[in-house]
Amino acid sequence: MSSATGLAPGDSVEFSRALSAADIVAFAALSGDDDPVHVDAEFARSTVFGRCIAHGAHVMALVSAASSKMSRRAVAAGCAGTPVSAGYDRIRFTHPVFAGDSLVARYIVESVEEAPAKSLSRFEVTNQDGKLCLVGTHILRFA
Repeated sequence: MSSATGLAPGDSVEFSRALSAADIVAFAALSGDDDPVHVDAEFARSTVFGRCIAHGAHVMALVSAASSKMSRRAVAAGCAGTPVSAGYDRIRFTHPVFAGDSLVARYIVESVEEAPAKSLSRFEVTNQDGKLCLVGTHILRFA
């Protein structure tokens, strides 16, 4: 475990959430992204998806929740500084997310640096069928 971060490679957390149609509509209102593929069932039926899909940023929000859980773990372990997100890299949306999907965001620390204090973690979001919906990397900096 790094004294600067309170984290070690292999540390992991999960965050689970089911997305409802109301969640997708609420996210559209919150974000201002009311593209018909997200909110217009008739239009969405005519697409390759066959129904409305969740926003990619909405699915990413689950990763943010998982990274917050890891940040709280680092603070509880006595990290030096305040953990803050320094960015997300190589994000890929690999499978659409639909209303009714139950998602699990997994966040796994891959490396830790002392100076400047930061960690690099990979994340993935899978649905109830085990389909990989989202992958990427996250940089957590300790300010």
